[in-house]
Order: sequence, then structure tokens, then C-alpha cells
Amino acid sequence: MKVVFIGASSLATATAERLLKEGHEVIIIDNDKTVIDELMERLDCVFIHGNGSKPAILKETDPTSIDVLFCLTKSDEANIIASLVARSLGVKRVITRIEDHEFEHICVELGLNDTIVPTLTNARYLANIAAGRNILELSAAIRGNVRLFSFIADEAEEGTVDDLDLPKHTRAIFFYRDNSYHTADRDTELKKGDEVVLVTTSGEYEQLHDKWSNGKAR
Repeated sequence: MKVVFIGASSLATATAERLLKEGHEVIIIDNDKTVIDELMERLDCVFIHGNGSKPAILKETDPTSIDVLFCLTKSDEANIIASLVARSLGVKRVITRIEDHEFEHICVELGLNDTIVPTLTNARYLANIAAGRNILELSAAIRGNVRLFSFIADEAEEGTVDDLDLPKHTRAIFFYRDNSYHTADRDTELKKGDEVVLVTTSGEYEQLHDKWSNGKAR
């Protein structure tokens, strides 16, 4: 597997180190030459010095051959732009890190469905620990070829969940309306602007991505 990181953050380097031990190909892009020089002594991978949101820099990685690209710089805006550029160049899967959770809805609208918000995730986890709650981790619940997919409903999706004509093994499990959580079943009425979350398989995920690649139906 070929994995590229934009931004040599501590999260990026720790993940890269694990992937290298498992025998995967890793490329790290960063615009700080000093950081790259230091990491070259620790990590046996390819380094590219430059701005990872620039098409010319990303083209050096042969984008269409990348299996996963992580955008992990310290700037939410830079990560979003880099993600969009990477997707336009044919990268198969892009993971976007954001710190400001207000960008999360925007990422979904842009079709950046693989978005992580580390601060918010850690805060929820620590709050649950403090409260003594035994919360089932998503990583333990999602196994094998099971995937989650979300999209923003447009006029075309207004109607019932059953009207979405989802693939055989895909189900709508819940949705957000005005940032409020609601469960979903076949008769649930959807409105424009609802963020709908689906549980699906790896095979059907691609069908969903093709249909809602920009966060809206085509």
C-alpha cells in the first residue's frame, strides 16, 4: 500500500512509523526543510520538500498510484485545499484533519467524507472516561469490510429514506438536522440540508461515492 502524508506532524510521523514497520510505501511532504532533515534520520521513507497543496508538488508522488493520502498540517484551510487538489489529481482516498469542528459540515458538502477532528474526538473520549461511562469504540464496532458514508441531502433527496434507492447492503442509520441527532428508518422524511449517515460495505462505498462525490446527488 502506498500512503502519502502532507504535513510532518507528530500524528503523521507516528502513523508513518507504524506503516513502515508493516512494509508499506510511505511519502511525507512538508515545507519545513529542517523538520525533514531531522526525520530523515529516523524514518526510512521518501521525503518531498514543498507545499503539499500545490499541484506540482503532489504530482511528484504519482497521485493515481496513491492508496491513501493524509492531510495533517496544522492549518485546517490548508488541509481542505490539499484534499481537494489531491482528489482532482486522482488520489483514491483522502483523509482530512481539521481542528475547528465548524469546518466538518463544509467538508461533507465538498465531498471530503473521510474527515477527522482529533481534538473533538479526544475531548468526548476523556469526558466519557471522567463520567465513568463504558463507551463502545467505533474501531471495535466497525470491522471487516464495513464502512460509514455520509452526504448532505439536496432537493433530489427530499422524501423518504426508502426513496434514496440505496444499494442492497447499505442502510441509513441516522441523520443530523440543524446539528441535532435523529434516528432513521425506511419511512423517515429527509429535508434539504440534512446530513445523512449510512452504513455500507467496501464494495458499495464506491457506488455511494460516485453518486454523492460532491456531497450532493448527481
